[in-house]
Amino acid sequence: MAGSSTRDIKRKIRSVNSTMQITKAMEMVATAKLKRARDRMDITKPYFETVTEAVQDILGADNSIRTRYIASDKAIKKTLFIVITSDRGLCGGYNVNAVKKTLESVQDKSKAKFLVIGRKAYDAFARGGFDVVDTFLNISESPEHIHALQIAKIALKLFNDGEVDAIQLVYTRFASTISQVATSLQVLPIERPEVKSIKDEAPVDFVEYEPSPEAVLHFIVPKYLESTIYGGLIESAASEQAARRVAMESASDNAEEIIAELVLSFNQARQAAITQEITEIVGGAEALK
Repeated sequence: MAGSSTRDIKRKIRSVNSTMQITKAMEMVATAKLKRARDRMDITKPYFETVTEAVQDILGADNSIRTRYIASDKAIKKTLFIVITSDRGLCGGYNVNAVKKTLESVQDKSKAKFLVIGRKAYDAFARGGFDVVDTFLNISESPEHIHALQIAKIALKLFNDGEVDAIQLVYTRFASTISQVATSLQVLPIERPEVKSIKDEAPVDFVEYEPSPEAVLHFIVPKYLESTIYGGLIESAASEQAARRVAMESASDNAEEIIAELVLSFNQARQAAITQEITEIVGGAEALK
């Protein structure tokens, strides 16, 4: 009986050890992918910030600009949610947090459309009875600008055709290697900043837009939408790998703790078996006297 118990424990130790080897390998892979994703994020971020600043400068220069791309007092009837998740699991709460963040903003299923990136978002919304207009799979870990271009084209067409009144981007912001924050950002319509005043203490450079600020804004908004979506894809890719690395590191640590407990149980079982055998031998010797 004791021999059977020790064999079972040894089998469990081998099984947990095999799992730990897999989680450690996945942790190393995620670490390498995270480095590449962070490098891409650092390289591309200045461009996106410049495009956003250009849009804000145009809107801040003149409060007479009237266009459907600028937020107004008009009630929003239907929103398009662009939701970015991963295609694979084993990354902690990364996908769950993004889906929860989206659902927090959905008051009525009939007033929301979804454009989902990643199989986890597809599973949550397409199979959940939501109105999914398009799906992009197998791009979450290595997004390219062409993907953002395609997504922006679909979203902008829905907005221009009046099928939706607003576009929300739900992505995971990369705060640090151990902290990723699910974030919802209204991309369109754009919130109007405060109009710059010539009385400001800091000097303001006057820019004249030709043929008009509205024309320039209409030209730059698609670029703004593309850059914002691409930025969200890149940042989410980095967050996914960071979340996976942390999850695999935690799994490896837990496996080591389980192995330590099993080794202790194995030693205790073996010691009990040895003690029992000694007791039986001594008892047998006493019986022969």
